[in-house]
Amino acid sequence: MPAPKNALKAALAAKTVQHGIWMNLVSPIAAEAMSGAGFDWLLIDGEHGPNDIPTILSQVQAIGTRTSIVVRPPVGEVRMVKQLLDLGVQTLLIPMIESAEHAAEMVRAMHYPPKGIRGVGASVARASDFGRIADYIATANDQTCLIVQIESRAGLAALPQILTLEGVDGVFIGPADLAADMGYPGNAAAPEVQATIDQTLGAIVASGKSAGILTFDAASAARYQAMGVTFLGVGGDVALLTKAAASLALALKAD
Repeated sequence: MPAPKNALKAALAAKTVQHGIWMNLVSPIAAEAMSGAGFDWLLIDGEHGPNDIPTILSQVQAIGTRTSIVVRPPVGEVRMVKQLLDLGVQTLLIPMIESAEHAAEMVRAMHYPPKGIRGVGASVARASDFGRIADYIATANDQTCLIVQIESRAGLAALPQILTLEGVDGVFIGPADLAADMGYPGNAAAPEVQATIDQTLGAIVASGKSAGILTFDAASAARYQAMGVTFLGVGGDVALLTKAAASLALALKAD
């Protein structure tokens, strides 16, 4: 029996647009509820959500196979990639990539030897159903999906080299951090920032790799999709909850 097929990796390779939601509430109940909403993927955020390995695991278990799971660790470190892959997470979004060397290290971390440096401990890991998937180690490399996040001027400078790396499935633009690094903190809508984002997304799409970005604006999402973005974050659990609650409270007080 081979490793489970990574439906998100296959869809991105086929240039099929995949819409998803950011998960920052650190709640398996919220994750389970959102998993049935109809989105193609949910991203469990360890960078800006107070998540650790146990809380990520509880959400992964709650979501199950109802939708694709992506995890963003707080940093791009080999030890964290190892732990997340052993949980059974197949798609990782690695933040703050600023060099081709770092991206290449993450590629190696995503794969078993001889292609990479992933530690061989599948017999005790959830990823292999605790050793029940007999061919897991032989087939797992083909199902891991690595998306690297570019969100600084250093990352932009390294992008041409990163786009040549085999094993990088997609490149994701972080608008907020990029805006801050460019001198426009809190203003990702600045024309200079948007021009840079558009140019960068165009380069990613032209390279053949999947381009990704997060926006909570429906019109922007439609524009990015028309540009060829296929890994498209369109909302977040915190924003959905707080905006719906505020809207309800406002409507009640207006009556």
